[in-house]
Amino acid sequence: MPDSIQQEPALQPLDESNRILMARVHPPDWVNPQPVDRYDLVVIGAGTAGLVVAAGAAGLGLGLKIALIEKSLMGGDCLNVGCVPSKCVIRASRVVAEMRDAAPFGVQPPDRVEVDFARVMQRMRQIRADISEHDAAERFRQLGIDVFLGVAQFHSRDTIRVDDRQLRFKKAVIATGARATCPNVPGLAAAGYLTNETVFSLTERPRRLAVIGGGPIGCELAQAFQRLGSEVTILHKNDHVLDREDVDAAKIIQQQFLKEHLNLILNCTLEKVDHTSNEKLIHYQQNGIRNTIAVDEILVGAGRTPNVDLNLEAVGVDYDARHGVVVNDYLQTTNPRIYAAGDVCMNWKFTHAADAAARIVIKNALFAPFGLGRSKLSSLVMPWVTYTDPEVAHVGLYEPDALAKGIETTTIVIPFTKVDRALADGEPDGVVKILHKRNSDQILGATIVARHAGEMISEITLAIVAKQGLSALSSVIHPYPTQAEAIKKAADAYRKTLLTPRTQTLLKFLSNLS
Repeated sequence: MPDSIQQEPALQPLDESNRILMARVHPPDWVNPQPVDRYDLVVIGAGTAGLVVAAGAAGLGLGLKIALIEKSLMGGDCLNVGCVPSKCVIRASRVVAEMRDAAPFGVQPPDRVEVDFARVMQRMRQIRADISEHDAAERFRQLGIDVFLGVAQFHSRDTIRVDDRQLRFKKAVIATGARATCPNVPGLAAAGYLTNETVFSLTERPRRLAVIGGGPIGCELAQAFQRLGSEVTILHKNDHVLDREDVDAAKIIQQQFLKEHLNLILNCTLEKVDHTSNEKLIHYQQNGIRNTIAVDEILVGAGRTPNVDLNLEAVGVDYDARHGVVVNDYLQTTNPRIYAAGDVCMNWKFTHAADAAARIVIKNALFAPFGLGRSKLSSLVMPWVTYTDPEVAHVGLYEPDALAKGIETTTIVIPFTKVDRALADGEPDGVVKILHKRNSDQILGATIVARHAGEMISEITLAIVAKQGLSALSSVIHPYPTQAEAIKKAADAYRKTLLTPRTQTLLKFLSNLS
């Protein structure tokens, strides 16, 4: 096991920071405990969902016997190859952009912004190692959880095998996550490619980088690498990037990419990939015309594939190789004693979604006898953010979703050209869009495009959760000047629609009496 774990892509290069990471999230000298006779709960997978389930159940102080199994690195994608490393790299790229674009603020930028790519990645590894303390195997052992490092397979109706250990369970939770999907493009595998699981192991900046896929992962990393000095090309099958987001929001991001000289090849079909000793050749077709682009590295950001290789047939758990484990609204599998949470079973493939789902699993698996008092996944109000610059944040319904449900809607749009702080910040290319029920202040959804949209969307999420409408948001005092004032402007715009001739007559009457 020591040799194999040291080969994990996330641990490359095996420098001091990554040795600290390994010592915490998969210690090479770890000795699996002797299993107890029967566990109240066995959790497979120590990513966000699995960690929250295990720690949450153990933290109740009820003496529950809990086992946690992880075959690779504790912390899962988020810590090791997802949220944490990507945001470190994105932050470095934002510094570059701020230096490069300083002139309009009266600050003379340097003639050339020098990027020490190796140092950027070293900083990322150091921060990741520091954060890894929260997900450490030893920490979870101290919580009273039996931590097993190894490959888990369901064995029989109530047993799971981990290498040479057999664990009996009353309830089990599948939280094995997902992995990067490789497009079926001839020659791609032979040429070699990067994914989110390997790109953060780079120590040298690719001079020419192709990004396959214009979704959130592809867009975030494409912009970051362009700013860090790579020549980046996005190849995307549809006519604009972020095509699952609000169209106006996606257009803002696409225009920003063009402004930053990213090469966008849209409406294209990949035909094959060739390679030589020093470059990779991507052959594609666009609008009926065949063409070729030469690059040094290829980054694939084309979706996620759930990890379902668990011998699920042995316990009667239905699954789909593409969509993952089948669960009901209570996150219960087709085996009522086995639950699932996170990327292995959910369309929401976000760390915070896995966290929220894990809390539902704790309640439903352990504290809902005979199904009484269970919580539903569908009851969650889920925001999400694409961490481009500017960011795109969304919560609730899009307009087509509402129309499909037969809900008549009105959309309020506040461009950031009308927000004083956005102008002062030099960030006018943003927008707040709030979708509400027609003739009602009920908020159905919202999209925000802004430098820190992810920090702003929670105000609207809270309003939806608390069943507070635009009238309530209008009464909230926002500090001036802030970009979040755009939310109040949207709420005020709704209030103005209430000023009908009838209400004006009433107000005039009241004014005369005062």
